[in-house]
Amino acid sequence: MAERKVFAIMDLEWTSWEGAHQRQWSGPGEEMEIVQIGALKIKDDETLTEMDSLDVLVTPSINPGLSDYFIQLTGITQERLDGDGIGFPDALKALQAFLGPGTGPGTKAVYSMGTDYRIIERNCDLNGVEFPFDEAIFVNARELLKPIVGEDVATSDSSQLPAAMGFPPPGAAHHGLGDCRCIAETLRILRRQGKF
Repeated sequence: MAERKVFAIMDLEWTSWEGAHQRQWSGPGEEMEIVQIGALKIKDDETLTEMDSLDVLVTPSINPGLSDYFIQLTGITQERLDGDGIGFPDALKALQAFLGPGTGPGTKAVYSMGTDYRIIERNCDLNGVEFPFDEAIFVNARELLKPIVGEDVATSDSSQLPAAMGFPPPGAAHHGLGDCRCIAETLRILRRQGKF
């Protein structure tokens, strides 16, 4: 079987409140429930061509009401979530379909800034569904970037990559697809430099 020539980039947004990150989501009722799944399918060619995208809003089951902090951070409004959001099990199926099967014409790797797949695992537990992916396909882009661009850039949010790498932001910060495209453009720069 020929090697698959497609990889994905994924970014998640999850429920948050003022200070939740510092508290590690330990406050009363705080859970890291996914609100948005953004993903790109990238052709592993010279220019890392974007082939397809996925943008899914997910209605949290424990905290369906978004905090003002989250709304200001992401720009995702309660009205938009109420109108377009789907349950986590359906969102998970959409991500599975987008990435393709684990064998055959699926993606060979899924890059994210950090270990977003652990958030998916947590949400599977919260919703009583099985985690359907092989953990081996998930790649922490921070570890890839660290030796190339340095600790400061590698540990920053994906929405800070444009300023660090010198390209215009390809979308809104703290938005699934916008953040995915920040990672994609960084990888394109590294590809041109022969480093990815």
